[in-house]
Amino acid sequence: MKQSVKMIVGNWKMNGVSASLDEARALQAALQVGPAAVRVALCPPATLIAPMASAFGQATSNAAVVEIGGQDCHPATKGAFTGSISADMLRDAGARLVILGHSERRAGFGETDTDVAAKVEAALTAGLEPIICIGETLEQRKAGAAIAVVQAQIAGSLPQALVGRAFAVAYEPVWAIGTGLTPTLEQIAEVHAAIREAMVGTLGETAATTPILYGGSVNPGNARKILGVEDVGGALVGGASLKAADFISIVRAV
Repeated sequence: MKQSVKMIVGNWKMNGVSASLDEARALQAALQVGPAAVRVALCPPATLIAPMASAFGQATSNAAVVEIGGQDCHPATKGAFTGSISADMLRDAGARLVILGHSERRAGFGETDTDVAAKVEAALTAGLEPIICIGETLEQRKAGAAIAVVQAQIAGSLPQALVGRAFAVAYEPVWAIGTGLTPTLEQIAEVHAAIREAMVGTLGETAATTPILYGGSVNPGNARKILGVEDVGGALVGGASLKAADFISIVRAV
């Protein structure tokens, strides 16, 4: 199946202060010397989006080598939502992508598929490219429900507004995030195939080439094998994206 250009996206989560921009600059510099054959993005905390966009803009007169994304957004454009950030605000700060529905948001903040779908629509309206996360827990996998769970999340989290728009889906087995554990390559292939089937079923053939990223303890040691699996369109990388040397190794593994 013909796919879009692969994406390697770093999710810094709640890590990083101004000094951390040195790692981002090192990544940018490495890619300028040896451009990658993939799209590369970093999603830092909201406080670093504008400084990172400024740093990257000053590093090159061309379009930034590394794209910048947010980690979440509110479904409303503005209002009395203390502590929240809208998609328009992310865009204004310099973001061009946004991670939505991450398992840590679903589990820790009670986000439902309906909530995620509303955020996706807000992101699209603001001109952001959404990266929509799905994945099963260890209990669900042990119960043999992994495929049913991710397909239900696809059906509930992907609104029809995505038809014809740029977006990505990230499969993150919840039990593999930050644990050092990873599914077998066969398990990854099986779930990605099921996700593709559900995406096409929900959105039609427009989703046939949408990248499906794998996330869950991706590191320089396992990236090449994972990225070589059928229908793995890239990676959503957590801890290994905080160090430029580790992250660039994953980028070069494609």
